Amino acid sequence: MIRVLIVDDQTIVRAGFAALLAAQPDIEVVGEAGDGREAVRLAGLHRPDVVVMDIRMPGMDGIEATRRILERPGADNVRVLVLTTFDVDEYVYEALAVGASGFLLKDATADELVSAVRVVARGDSLLAPQVTGRLIREFTRQRRSRPRAPAELSTLTARETEVLTLIAGGLSNSEIAERLVVSEHTVKTHVARVFTKLGVRDRAQAVMLAYESGVVVPGENDLRRS
Repeated sequence: MIRVLIVDDQTIVRAGFAALLAAQPDIEVVGEAGDGREAVRLAGLHRPDVVVMDIRMPGMDGIEATRRILERPGADNVRVLVLTTFDVDEYVYEALAVGASGFLLKDATADELVSAVRVVARGDSLLAPQVTGRLIREFTRQRRSRPRAPAELSTLTARETEVLTLIAGGLSNSEIAERLVVSEHTVKTHVARVFTKLGVRDRAQAVMLAYESGVVVPGENDLRRS
């Protein structure tokens, strides 16, 4: 079962999300919160697998709540799926920068929301198509000066660097396996080693590091859903 915590300051929205997700055979809603502080408290209490997080809330917003939830001890396996009506650059970048694994607009369909929860629960990243281009433009803007590659990149083998590049290009494990002509199990091993060496929790953070360090140059790779 995928244990889900729902965070939104609108009671009707929370109830709708809860009813939709609880109706799924593989999803259990373990709590609901109306603000960021309550979200942090309930996340520590219930240890959810996925937190469905609104961004704009009174008091502590979703970005700060995401940061606090993910920096707590024992939160390595927690994934945050950010939902918002605001299709704005800084929200996309800031949410991912503090560790969110997915970003979906609230006008997504019910099926898209359920699918998104499952995607981030299994450790993949998810970006709504509407925000992917904005994310790349943010990386482009930040790279006005030559980026400095983190020391951890030097620990990657040639194949692991290639896998990182393909992850940044939006390829899934099966697509990477097909591209490299290896088994999917081998790809999963490479991906796990890349994450461990770079100290990232999932594909979203790996993509950010790849662009920020210059391993991948905006415009040379097309990001798509994993």
